[in-house]
Parts: sequence; structure tokens; C-alpha cells
Amino acid sequence: MGISFTVLSSGSTGNVTVVRNEETTLMIDAGLSAKRIDELLKERDVTGEEIDGILVTHEHSDHIKGLGAVARKYDLPIYANEKTWEAMEKSIGKIAEENRIVMDSGEVRDFGSLRVESFGISHDAAEPVAYSFYDGNEKLSVATDLGYMSDKVKQSLSDSNVMVLEANHDIELLRMGRYPWNIKRRILGDMGHLSNIAAGEALSELLTGDLKRTYLAHLSRDHNMMDLAKMTVRDSMEERGCFYKDSEFKLCETYYDRPTPWDKVSEP
Repeated sequence: MGISFTVLSSGSTGNVTVVRNEETTLMIDAGLSAKRIDELLKERDVTGEEIDGILVTHEHSDHIKGLGAVARKYDLPIYANEKTWEAMEKSIGKIAEENRIVMDSGEVRDFGSLRVESFGISHDAAEPVAYSFYDGNEKLSVATDLGYMSDKVKQSLSDSNVMVLEANHDIELLRMGRYPWNIKRRILGDMGHLSNIAAGEALSELLTGDLKRTYLAHLSRDHNMMDLAKMTVRDSMEERGCFYKDSEFKLCETYYDRPTPWDKVSEP
């Protein structure tokens, strides 16, 4: 079967992704209400009982809003590093001790035949992480909420077959937007979010024969649009001499209000 995944929701209003192989089904973040997560799971023919655990990237509300409720409803283990646990414990309510599992930043853990690697990223949270998933020769990486793309993060993302990568904002739309300057400065800073241009710069270095698709994720509803993000990412890549055909590499969409179709990493 290999790795399959669906991005149930992506954006500032809530983030949830499901990754599975033939043995294991994992959820990354639970940033919507438990009711809404159940609705989106149902749209992709998954039940809460099928989930084997929840991996947490960081403690911001758009990533943990429904975490406690979902974990208690389905008696699910939650995996997060110690600093993230400390930062989110008051927000998610009581979790059974056996379901409170520390997974250190940089740790590699096997869930049956699905291997998960956590790696640190730059964001204004306690100890934010992203994740890569391995099954045989397949590799899927999910990385959002990146202030900037460090060499270490690029190394962690290298050799991915499919990526879910942040393209949060158009720089000019953000600068002209209604946000106060202190929030704009945070988003634009090294501890904020990855712009369309920065996503394209990173992809120009990461695009190899192994990378087949990248899903642009965590788009700002106020300062971005999917068509603009895709165009800017392409332009940014091409400015750096990275030319490609859609038959060889595709930029794919995520949505804040509906799930992406199931994607098999093994598919061309």
C-alpha cells in the first residue's frame, strides 16, 4: 500500500493532516473542533477509531484547537516534545498519562512499518517541529509554520517524493494589508511564516528527480490566493534556473474548508 495522505484542512483557521500506510494511521495536528475533524474524516472515509495517534507540530491554537477533545473521545496517544507539552497542557485539558508521550525534536520513531522523523523548524513557538514519513523507499514530508528555510531543514526535506510545504503569504499583499505593523513584522521575520517567494527559493534547491509533487499549504486568507501562490512559486523557481514540466513535477493545492483527495506517494 505504501504511504497515503490527505490534508483535511490547512490555513490560519485550522490545520489537520492524516497520513497512513497499511498498518498505521496518524493525524498531524488537530487545529479544528472535534466535530469538524470528524466531519472531514468522514469525507475521506476515515473514522476516529482508525487513528493510532496524533503528532503535534507546535502549540498554536490553529494546530491544537481540537486536540484534547479528539484524544479523549478516541483514547488516542499524543506525541509532542517536552516544551510543546508544557506550552499546550493548559489549553488541551486533561490527558490520560499513558496517552501523554514525549517525542523529542529530532527523534525517529517507528509506528509499525511507518517510520516518522521529527525535525526542528523556525517559528515563534516553544519548540516547533515538522515531520517526515518513510515506508520502504517512499518519503513524505510535511513542513509548515516556517520562519525561514534553514540548511538543516532543507537537509531534512531532501529526497522527499511528496511534500506539503508552507506558502503563507504574498509579501506585497501582506505589507499593504490591514494587520498592525508588529504582526506584519512577526510574519515576515525568521520566526514567522514562509512567503510564496521563499517557498519557491527552497523548492528550486529541493527539486530533484525524487520530488514529484508539492502541496502549497497554510495560505493566508487575507494575504494570499492559491493561483497567486502557484504563479509566484513557479516564477521564483524559474528565476533561479529551475525549469520543469507539469508532467515531471506538480504544484498542488490545499484548502481551509475541505480536504484534499487521498494521494498515494508512490503514484507518479
